[in-house]
Amino acid sequence: MEQTNIKEASADRWFNAVNYIVLMLFLITVLYPLLFIVSASFSSPGAVMSGKVWLWPVEPGLQGYAAVFKHKLIWSSFRNSVFYTVAGTLINVALTVMAAYPLARKDLYGKNAVMLLLVFTTIFSGGLIPSYILVKDLGMLNTVWAMILPSAMSVFNVIIARTYFKTTIPEELLEAAQLDGCNDFKFVWKIVIPLSGPIIAVIMLYSAVGYWNQYFNAMIYLKQPALYPLQLVLREVLIQNEVDTSMLASLEDQAKMEGMRSLLKYSLIVVSSLPLLAVYPFVQKHFVKGVMIGSLKG
Repeated sequence: MEQTNIKEASADRWFNAVNYIVLMLFLITVLYPLLFIVSASFSSPGAVMSGKVWLWPVEPGLQGYAAVFKHKLIWSSFRNSVFYTVAGTLINVALTVMAAYPLARKDLYGKNAVMLLLVFTTIFSGGLIPSYILVKDLGMLNTVWAMILPSAMSVFNVIIARTYFKTTIPEELLEAAQLDGCNDFKFVWKIVIPLSGPIIAVIMLYSAVGYWNQYFNAMIYLKQPALYPLQLVLREVLIQNEVDTSMLASLEDQAKMEGMRSLLKYSLIVVSSLPLLAVYPFVQKHFVKGVMIGSLKG
Protein backbone atom coordinates (compact mmCIF):
# COMPACT_ATOMS: atom_id res chain seq x y z
CA MET A 1 0.00 0.00 0.00
CA GLU A 2 1.40 3.35 -0.98
CA GLN A 3 1.84 5.89 1.76
CA THR A 4 0.24 9.24 1.14
CA ASN A 5 2.01 12.23 2.60
CA ILE A 6 -0.26 14.97 3.84
CA LYS A 7 0.86 18.27 2.41
CA GLU A 8 1.59 20.79 5.10
CA ALA A 9 -0.33 24.01 4.83
CA SER A 10 1.55 27.23 4.13
CA ALA A 11 0.40 28.74 7.44
CA ASP A 12 1.68 25.69 9.33
CA ARG A 13 5.08 25.94 7.62
CA TRP A 14 5.38 29.61 8.58
CA PHE A 15 4.29 28.81 12.13
CA ASN A 16 6.90 26.04 12.47
CA ALA A 17 9.60 28.25 10.98
CA VAL A 18 8.87 31.03 13.46
CA ASN A 19 8.89 28.50 16.31
CA TYR A 20 12.28 27.16 15.27
CA ILE A 21 13.73 30.67 15.01
CA VAL A 22 12.40 31.68 18.43
CA LEU A 23 13.67 28.47 20.03
CA MET A 24 17.10 28.89 18.44
CA LEU A 25 17.32 32.47 19.72
CA PHE A 26 16.29 31.28 23.16
CA LEU A 27 18.93 28.50 23.05
CA ILE A 28 21.63 30.97 22.07
CA THR A 29 20.54 33.38 24.80
CA VAL A 30 20.82 30.66 27.44
CA LEU A 31 23.87 28.81 26.10
CA TYR A 32 26.17 31.72 25.25
CA PRO A 33 26.60 33.08 28.82
CA LEU A 34 27.50 29.58 30.04
CA LEU A 35 30.04 29.12 27.26
CA PHE A 36 31.47 32.58 27.88
CA ILE A 37 31.94 31.91 31.61
CA VAL A 38 33.77 28.64 30.95
CA SER A 39 35.95 30.23 28.24
CA ALA A 40 36.77 33.24 30.40
CA SER A 41 37.75 31.00 33.33
CA PHE A 42 40.42 29.33 31.16
CA SER A 43 41.72 32.59 29.64
CA SER A 44 44.46 34.91 30.87
CA PRO A 45 43.62 37.86 33.18
CA GLY A 46 44.71 40.35 30.52
CA ALA A 47 42.46 38.79 27.89
CA VAL A 48 39.48 38.83 30.24
CA MET A 49 40.10 42.42 31.31
CA SER A 50 40.56 43.71 27.76
CA GLY A 51 37.38 42.01 26.53
CA LYS A 52 39.11 39.72 24.02
CA VAL A 53 37.15 36.66 25.15
CA TRP A 54 34.02 36.13 23.09
CA LEU A 55 33.54 32.45 22.41
CA TRP A 56 36.74 30.46 22.96
CA PRO A 57 39.51 30.84 25.60
CA VAL A 58 42.16 33.43 24.75
CA GLU A 59 45.71 32.73 25.92
CA PRO A 60 44.53 29.55 27.74
CA GLY A 61 45.73 28.91 31.26
CA LEU A 62 44.69 27.76 34.72
CA GLN A 63 45.62 30.86 36.69
CA GLY A 64 42.09 31.43 37.96
CA TYR A 65 41.66 27.85 39.18
CA ALA A 66 45.13 27.89 40.76
CA ALA A 67 44.17 31.01 42.72
CA VAL A 68 40.90 29.43 43.86
CA PHE A 69 42.44 26.15 45.07
CA LYS A 70 45.29 27.89 46.87
CA HIS A 71 42.81 29.05 49.48
CA LYS A 72 43.38 27.10 52.70
CA LEU A 73 39.69 26.38 53.31
CA ILE A 74 38.62 25.44 49.80
CA TRP A 75 39.00 21.67 50.26
CA SER A 76 37.45 21.48 53.72
CA SER A 77 34.56 23.66 52.58
CA PHE A 78 34.02 21.43 49.55
CA ARG A 79 33.86 18.40 51.87
CA ASN A 80 31.44 20.26 54.15
CA SER A 81 29.16 21.17 51.26
CA VAL A 82 29.09 17.56 50.08
CA PHE A 83 28.14 16.42 53.58
CA TYR A 84 25.48 19.12 54.01
CA THR A 85 24.02 18.31 50.60
CA VAL A 86 23.95 14.52 51.00
CA ALA A 87 22.75 14.46 54.62
CA GLY A 88 20.26 17.27 54.12
CA THR A 89 18.83 15.73 50.95
CA LEU A 90 18.33 12.33 52.61
CA ILE A 91 16.60 13.90 55.61
CA ASN A 92 14.50 16.11 53.35
CA VAL A 93 13.34 13.18 51.21
CA ALA A 94 12.51 11.05 54.27
CA LEU A 95 10.49 13.81 55.95
CA THR A 96 8.74 14.74 52.72
CA VAL A 97 7.60 11.17 52.05
CA MET A 98 6.49 10.69 55.66
CA ALA A 99 4.44 13.91 55.48
CA ALA A 100 3.11 13.66 51.92
CA TYR A 101 1.91 10.06 51.81
CA PRO A 102 -0.42 10.25 54.86
CA LEU A 103 -1.85 13.52 53.49
CA ALA A 104 -2.60 11.70 50.22
CA ARG A 105 -4.65 9.03 52.01
CA LYS A 106 -8.44 9.49 52.08
CA ASP A 107 -8.74 7.90 55.52
CA LEU A 108 -6.49 10.41 57.35
CA TYR A 109 -8.59 12.38 59.82
CA GLY A 110 -7.86 16.14 59.86
CA LYS A 111 -5.64 16.16 56.78
CA ASN A 112 -7.24 19.36 55.46
CA ALA A 113 -6.36 21.19 58.68
CA VAL A 114 -2.77 19.91 58.46
CA MET A 115 -2.50 21.06 54.84
CA LEU A 116 -3.86 24.46 55.83
CA LEU A 117 -1.17 24.81 58.49
CA LEU A 118 1.54 23.76 56.04
CA VAL A 119 0.39 26.21 53.38
CA PHE A 120 0.11 28.94 56.03
CA THR A 121 3.88 28.67 56.64
CA THR A 122 4.55 29.47 52.97
CA ILE A 123 2.76 32.81 53.35
CA PHE A 124 3.74 33.89 56.87
CA SER A 125 6.92 33.23 58.81
CA GLY A 126 8.48 34.42 62.04
CA GLY A 127 11.39 36.12 60.32
CA LEU A 128 15.12 36.04 60.79
CA ILE A 129 15.38 36.99 64.47
CA PRO A 130 12.91 34.37 65.80
CA SER A 131 14.59 31.75 63.57
CA TYR A 132 18.01 32.66 65.01
CA ILE A 133 16.69 32.53 68.58
CA LEU A 134 15.14 29.12 67.91
CA VAL A 135 18.36 27.71 66.46
CA LYS A 136 20.33 29.17 69.38
CA ASP A 137 17.96 27.78 72.04
CA LEU A 138 18.14 24.35 70.40
CA GLY A 139 21.94 24.45 70.76
CA MET A 140 22.61 24.20 67.03
CA LEU A 141 24.78 27.30 66.60
CA ASN A 142 28.23 26.44 65.20
CA THR A 143 27.16 22.87 64.45
CA VAL A 144 26.48 21.02 61.22
CA TRP A 145 22.80 20.75 62.19
CA ALA A 146 22.37 24.49 61.76
CA MET A 147 22.95 23.93 58.04
CA ILE A 148 20.65 20.90 57.75
CA LEU A 149 17.64 21.02 60.10
CA PRO A 150 16.28 24.58 59.55
CA SER A 151 15.54 23.70 55.92
CA ALA A 152 14.95 19.98 56.43
CA MET A 153 11.49 19.97 54.85
CA SER A 154 9.95 22.06 52.08
CA VAL A 155 6.19 22.55 51.94
CA PHE A 156 6.43 22.87 48.17
CA ASN A 157 8.01 19.42 47.96
CA VAL A 158 5.31 18.01 50.24
CA ILE A 159 2.59 19.40 47.97
CA ILE A 160 3.99 17.96 44.74
CA ALA A 161 4.75 14.61 46.42
CA ARG A 162 1.22 14.47 47.85
CA THR A 163 -0.21 15.14 44.39
CA TYR A 164 1.97 12.40 42.92
CA PHE A 165 0.86 9.86 45.51
CA LYS A 166 -2.82 10.74 45.00
CA THR A 167 -2.62 10.34 41.21
CA THR A 168 -0.23 7.38 41.02
CA ILE A 169 -0.82 5.08 44.01
CA PRO A 170 -4.39 3.70 43.70
CA GLU A 171 -6.49 2.89 46.75
CA GLU A 172 -7.09 -0.60 45.35
CA LEU A 173 -3.38 -1.34 45.67
CA LEU A 174 -3.51 -0.51 49.37
CA GLU A 175 -6.61 -2.62 49.90
CA ALA A 176 -5.02 -5.60 48.16
CA ALA A 177 -1.87 -5.25 50.27
CA GLN A 178 -3.92 -5.02 53.47
CA LEU A 179 -5.78 -8.21 52.53
CA ASP A 180 -2.39 -9.93 52.33
CA GLY A 181 -1.53 -8.75 55.83
CA CYS A 182 0.65 -5.78 54.88
CA ASN A 183 0.71 -2.91 57.39
CA ASP A 184 1.11 0.78 56.51
CA PHE A 185 4.85 0.97 57.17
CA LYS A 186 5.60 -2.08 55.05
CA PHE A 187 3.30 -0.78 52.30
CA VAL A 188 5.19 2.50 52.13
CA TRP A 189 8.61 0.83 52.17
CA LYS A 190 7.86 -2.08 49.83
CA ILE A 191 5.36 -0.55 47.40
CA VAL A 192 5.02 3.24 47.60
CA ILE A 193 8.72 4.14 47.53
CA PRO A 194 9.67 1.74 44.67
CA LEU A 195 6.79 3.16 42.59
CA SER A 196 7.75 6.77 43.36
CA GLY A 197 11.18 6.97 41.74
CA PRO A 198 10.35 10.01 39.54
CA ILE A 199 8.99 12.20 42.32
CA ILE A 200 11.77 11.18 44.71
CA ALA A 201 14.30 12.18 42.04
CA VAL A 202 12.59 15.58 41.74
CA ILE A 203 12.66 16.13 45.50
CA MET A 204 16.29 15.04 45.69
CA LEU A 205 17.28 17.46 42.94
CA TYR A 206 15.40 20.39 44.48
CA SER A 207 16.86 19.67 47.90
CA ALA A 208 20.41 19.10 46.64
CA VAL A 209 20.43 22.37 44.72
CA GLY A 210 19.13 24.24 47.76
CA TYR A 211 21.67 22.76 50.17
CA TRP A 212 24.57 23.12 47.77
CA ASN A 213 23.90 26.80 47.07
CA GLN A 214 23.01 27.97 50.57
CA TYR A 215 25.39 30.40 52.22
CA PHE A 216 23.09 32.76 54.13
CA ASN A 217 22.44 30.23 56.91
CA ALA A 218 26.19 29.74 57.22
CA MET A 219 26.71 33.49 57.58
CA ILE A 220 24.10 33.63 60.35
CA TYR A 221 24.65 30.39 62.28
CA LEU A 222 28.33 29.46 61.78
CA LYS A 223 31.36 31.19 63.26
CA GLN A 224 33.95 28.45 62.87
CA PRO A 225 35.69 28.51 59.45
CA ALA A 226 36.16 24.73 59.63
CA LEU A 227 32.36 24.34 59.24
CA TYR A 228 31.95 26.79 56.35
CA PRO A 229 30.32 25.47 53.15
CA LEU A 230 31.88 26.02 49.76
CA GLN A 231 29.64 28.93 48.79
CA LEU A 232 30.61 30.97 51.84
CA VAL A 233 34.32 30.33 51.32
CA LEU A 234 34.06 31.31 47.67
CA ARG A 235 32.38 34.53 48.73
CA GLU A 236 35.24 35.23 51.13
CA VAL A 237 37.77 34.52 48.40
CA LEU A 238 36.19 37.25 46.29
CA ILE A 239 36.08 39.67 49.24
CA GLN A 240 39.73 39.05 50.11
CA ASN A 241 40.68 39.98 46.55
CA GLU A 242 39.10 43.42 46.92
CA VAL A 243 42.39 45.34 47.11
CA ASP A 244 42.69 49.00 48.06
CA THR A 245 43.91 50.75 44.91
CA SER A 246 45.97 53.23 46.97
CA MET A 247 48.26 50.35 47.99
CA LEU A 248 49.16 49.55 44.39
CA ALA A 249 52.43 50.87 43.07
CA SER A 250 51.21 51.77 39.59
CA LEU A 251 48.30 51.70 37.19
CA GLU A 252 49.79 48.55 35.69
CA ASP A 253 49.52 46.76 39.02
CA GLN A 254 45.95 47.96 39.35
CA ALA A 255 45.09 46.63 35.88
CA LYS A 256 46.63 43.25 36.69
CA MET A 257 44.66 43.01 39.92
CA GLU A 258 41.41 43.95 38.19
CA GLY A 259 42.06 41.32 35.52
CA MET A 260 42.83 38.67 38.14
CA ARG A 261 39.68 39.57 40.06
CA SER A 262 37.55 39.18 36.93
CA LEU A 263 39.23 35.86 36.09
CA LEU A 264 38.71 34.64 39.65
CA LYS A 265 35.01 35.45 39.46
CA TYR A 266 34.49 33.21 36.42
CA SER A 267 36.58 30.39 37.90
CA LEU A 268 34.53 30.48 41.09
CA ILE A 269 31.29 30.19 39.13
CA VAL A 270 32.56 27.09 37.33
CA VAL A 271 33.90 25.46 40.52
CA SER A 272 30.64 25.99 42.42
CA SER A 273 28.37 24.90 39.54
CA LEU A 274 30.22 21.89 38.15
CA PRO A 275 29.13 19.23 40.73
CA LEU A 276 25.40 19.82 40.19
CA LEU A 277 25.84 20.04 36.42
CA ALA A 278 27.57 16.65 36.54
CA VAL A 279 24.76 15.05 38.55
CA TYR A 280 21.78 16.49 36.66
CA PRO A 281 22.00 14.29 33.51
CA PHE A 282 21.55 11.17 35.64
CA VAL A 283 18.23 12.37 37.13
CA GLN A 284 16.94 14.41 34.20
CA LYS A 285 14.57 11.74 32.84
CA HIS A 286 13.03 11.18 36.26
CA PHE A 287 12.90 14.93 36.84
CA VAL A 288 10.76 15.62 33.75
CA LYS A 289 8.40 12.72 34.46
CA GLY A 290 8.01 13.57 38.13
CA VAL A 291 7.26 17.23 37.49
CA MET A 292 4.64 16.43 34.85
CA ILE A 293 2.87 13.80 36.98
CA GLY A 294 3.09 15.87 40.13
CA SER A 295 1.48 18.84 38.41
CA LEU A 296 -1.70 17.17 37.17
CA LYS A 297 -3.88 18.40 40.01
CA GLY A 298 -3.49 19.85 43.47
